[in-house]
Order: sequence, then structure tokens, then C-alpha cells
Amino acid sequence: MFFEIIKFILYSGMIVLIAKYILVWTLRKLAENLNLKPKTVGDIAGFATSMPELLTISISSLNGLMNTSIFNIVSSNIINFVQYMVSILLNKNKKAISNQAIRTQIVLVLITIVIPIILVWKNIEINLVIVPAFVILYFLFGYINQNAHKLYLKDIDLKINKKIEEEGEKEKGNTRKTVLYMLILLGTGILLYVIGELLSETLNHLCYQFHISEIVIGILLGFITSLPELITFFEAQKHYKQNKNDEMMGVVEATNNLLTSNMLNLFVIQSIGILIYTVF
Repeated sequence: MFFEIIKFILYSGMIVLIAKYILVWTLRKLAENLNLKPKTVGDIAGFATSMPELLTISISSLNGLMNTSIFNIVSSNIINFVQYMVSILLNKNKKAISNQAIRTQIVLVLITIVIPIILVWKNIEINLVIVPAFVILYFLFGYINQNAHKLYLKDIDLKINKKIEEEGEKEKGNTRKTVLYMLILLGTGILLYVIGELLSETLNHLCYQFHISEIVIGILLGFITSLPELITFFEAQKHYKQNKNDEMMGVVEATNNLLTSNMLNLFVIQSIGILIYTVF
């Protein structure tokens, strides 16, 4: 049993490290190479940092461990929010939260935390009926987020457009770099898949041979898979910290990272988990 726990920690840690040092880094470089806005970079980072959850929840569901996947989502989304607030406070960007767009996004994030808690608390059966509702909510949240950004962050967008014009097209359209980053992403995906298969086998042993609670494993996975977000929240704000006038851009990127990650975790990845669990 001790050896299986060591393997569980090792494989989970490898997923996090690969996500942090290869996946997130590559996606940020790709975003910068294409001269994307902070909101878009935040969205991309949200997709990147949700990759560990996608792997662990898919693996859990494939092995019939639905409770593990649910508690993985609950703990991940809560920890993401706590990490985000800590990064805001430590970077002294508390004032940025007064912006209506940021506040709207935080409310949406809190809803992504409340929904799975209610599902667990009320012991609501997680089945295919929930999937269409999750899909609708995903697009609804995206629509609200997009409109809030347009309404309350106009000045930031104008400032960014001006900055892009001043800097010119020095990085944008660099085909060689873009292809390189794409190849790195492909290789990373294959590597994550291989490690995911090993983690799947370990989860099977822990739950079915050693009878460790699915809830305990789910919460542990939530902590582990939330580490990449901690890194990107701080890095987003640090990236723009050099210029005081650009600090809001770092908050915009970090907040979009948080919202995108939590939305994907609950509405998309959990739905994938439900489909896998139902089929297999």
C-alpha cells in the first residue's frame, strides 16, 4: 500500500510539474508570439491549467470512481479561488477588484463553487441529465463574462491596442516559433497521456485493493491539480508589475484564468467525466 501511495504522489506531481513548466510556459509563449490580449492569454492559461483535472477526472470516471471526480472538482474550484485571492492581496491589487467586470467574474466563480457543493450536500445523483444543463451554463457564463468585459474594461482594451500598435509586429506571425510551440504541445499531450495511464492503474489499486475512500482521493487530487493555477495567478500579475500603469492587465489575465479554469472544471470536464462513467 505504501508503494502505491508513493506512486500516486509521484504521478500526480509529474502531471502538475509538466503542466507548470512545459504546458503553461509553452502556451504563454505561443500567446505572446501571436500578440494576444491579457484576457485571451488568461483564457488560454485557464485551458492549460485545467489539463491536470481533465486527466485525473477522466481517469477516475473510467475506473468507476465518480465520487472521486466530483470531490476533485469541488476542492479544485475552491482552492483556485483561495489562491487567486491570496495572489491579489500579496501583489497589492485589491483595488482592481472594485472594477465591475472583475466583480462579475468573481461572482461567476463563486457560483462554480456553490453548484458542486449543493450537488454533494443534497446527495443529488450525477448522471447524463445534468450534462445539458452544464453545457447551457457554460455558454451562459461565457456570454456574461464577454459582455462584462466589453462594458467595464473598455479603457484597458484601448490601452492594449495602442501598446500593440507601438510595439509593432515584431513577434506576431513568427511561423517558426509557432510551429515549435505547437510541436512541444503535441509532445506534452502524449507525455501526459502516458503518465495518466499509470495514475489510472494506481487509483484502481488504492480504491479497490486497499479500500481508500474516493472522497479522500478526490480532495487530494483537487489540491494537487490546483497547483498550476497558483503559479499562473502570480506570474500573470508579476508579468505586468514592472509598469504600474499595466497592473490592471495582470489582474484581468489572472481573473480570466480563474474563471475559465473553474468553468471548464465544472461544466466541461465534469460532463466529460459523466459521459465516460456512463459509457464505460
